[in-house]
Amino acid sequence: MDPNTSPSSSGLRAIPFKRLVLFTILFILLSSAGVYVIYAQFAERSFSFDWRLVSFPFLLWVLLLLIVYYVADGLRLHFTLRALGHRMSRGKVFRLVFINIFFSNVTPMATGGGFAQIWYMQRQGIPLGTATAATTIRTLLAVVFIFVATPLFLLSLESLENSAISGQIAAYLAVFITLYLGFFAILLLRTRWLLPPLTLIINALHRVNLINTDRQMHWRFKSKREMLRFAHSFAAYRKGAPGDVLLSVIFTVVFLLSLFSFPALLMQALGYDVSYLNVVGLLVITTFIMYFSPTPGASGIAEGVFGHFFSGVLSGNHLVLVTVAWRLLTIYLGMLIGVFVTQAELMRTRSMHGRA
Repeated sequence: MDPNTSPSSSGLRAIPFKRLVLFTILFILLSSAGVYVIYAQFAERSFSFDWRLVSFPFLLWVLLLLIVYYVADGLRLHFTLRALGHRMSRGKVFRLVFINIFFSNVTPMATGGGFAQIWYMQRQGIPLGTATAATTIRTLLAVVFIFVATPLFLLSLESLENSAISGQIAAYLAVFITLYLGFFAILLLRTRWLLPPLTLIINALHRVNLINTDRQMHWRFKSKREMLRFAHSFAAYRKGAPGDVLLSVIFTVVFLLSLFSFPALLMQALGYDVSYLNVVGLLVITTFIMYFSPTPGASGIAEGVFGHFFSGVLSGNHLVLVTVAWRLLTIYLGMLIGVFVTQAELMRTRSMHGRA
């Protein structure tokens, strides 16, 4: 497909519906299993609902934080696109926020989220290379903050002093993060360096007869073309309007801080006197682990890791409650909205296709 042409209406319909339903069911089952593990292992089978979480002052603060959370998520992509020299109306950007939340949480390793974002942006006239670069840069900005902060919190948080993941493991983790970010630095700043090893891999696949000659030539051409397009787009981002680049970074920070603030708000409403920095640190590490989860939306793993980290902070009867409330506010609610937004977009696509 020519990256400068409008995409066909196939888009998300290309995703097998049965597979999407299966992943959604898997997400629900794994999330439920994660909550049960917390209930059985960390909360000592204790649970009670606290009506303070439905008080008017608390709900008002939740609403305000949700607005900041969703708005910052949309604006970080909005200004990334502007830095790349493209614009999309803010209304469409915010629809994309919820489409991304839904698909990135019902597909393993968040692959569907990237696919859905690119599909939607192409429908709005954004070239393929630019759409791919925008989603990658937006994600990478968040990854850099989280990956840099994770070893710092692992080595400094008092609540992790006796944890199995602190100390020497944290040092190894710091090395891994350095290598991981180094790879992305090469990908973004020295893309051509990756072309020779990529060509060697494709040639090796041909030598062992895993791909035929035609596919070998096609893969070599396509991989070189897309990597160079991506490098060009990132160069365009770096050379974009300084204000747009700065705002994309600022709203990434605002988005992450709002995301990490939900547990602190929940605990404060329940009467806990906790350090905000400590809560943010534990959430940063939790999110870092979630990046490597193979389950849809880190389901099961996210709940289990959160329960493990906060079992020493929350009482048993509140641990399950806060875990579920945290996931409800940051993920489940956005997914539910995303279902309706996605359905509306698909119906609009079918309607336009029918008129054509």
